[in-house]
Amino acid sequence: MPMPNTTPSTTTDPAAQGNTPAATREYVLGTNPAELQRLGFQHRLWSRDAHRLWARAVIRPGHRVLDVGSGPGFASLDLAQIVGPTGSVLGIDESEPFIAFANDQARARHLDHARFAVADAAQLDALGDLEPGTYDFAYCRWLLCFVSDPKAVIAAITRALKPGGKLLVQDYFRYDSMCVAPRSAPFETVIAAVAKSWRDHGGDPDIMGTLPEIAIEQGLKIEHLDRLDPGPARPGTLMWHWPDTFWGVFLPRLAELGYITKDQHADFLTAWKELSANPAAFMHLPPMYELIATK
Repeated sequence: MPMPNTTPSTTTDPAAQGNTPAATREYVLGTNPAELQRLGFQHRLWSRDAHRLWARAVIRPGHRVLDVGSGPGFASLDLAQIVGPTGSVLGIDESEPFIAFANDQARARHLDHARFAVADAAQLDALGDLEPGTYDFAYCRWLLCFVSDPKAVIAAITRALKPGGKLLVQDYFRYDSMCVAPRSAPFETVIAAVAKSWRDHGGDPDIMGTLPEIAIEQGLKIEHLDRLDPGPARPGTLMWHWPDTFWGVFLPRLAELGYITKDQHADFLTAWKELSANPAAFMHLPPMYELIATK
């Protein structure tokens, strides 16, 4: 599902893009308690895949990890428990409220080796205490698909990694292939509108199609590339509820920006209600891919 965030990322309100300072930008879905709860639920659904990737990359106690686009820090705090007090985790995001929440959570959990800072993912060098060539791993989930210059982000991450350090990414490939059965015209209209709004504001819902080439251009070696396959989502399951938590947050924004009309919004909600009550219905989720690249 098009959950702009990642664990939330450095995604921002399209209206706040441009030359607006990073510290004043706002995450497109807001930073209210309801969105924090949704993001926590999203992380819970995908945490098994995240932990599998971290295990494949051999993240261990003592390692230094950079979580780029950390949002409220759900993945970062898991990583902090893995690397332990002999290691460290730095989460960066453009949302001040998310960073404040993450730092509060780290203190509450006594994870003194996890900290969070407001920063632009493409300008990591601007963080005065982030020394080049010092991180063992960098992790990005649902970040690169929303940034306008993924090459700059990968270049900044590469500079932060040690020789032999690894970049770990989980993101979308062919997002707009998301569909439902029975086929639904209102659903297809909305998914196409979401993808268009994404591209119009600098994102790429097909980012995993170009990421391997970008990584190689930055001198990284692709060690692992695979698809995450949660299978079809069916009504009543947690994976069906995942996009359900998204519609109420993002579709009004989509209508406000003019990507769908009020009638199209209403038609979608009617169609979604019917699909959710249909035991024969199922949904093909947007494909998620993962990559490990070594410096």
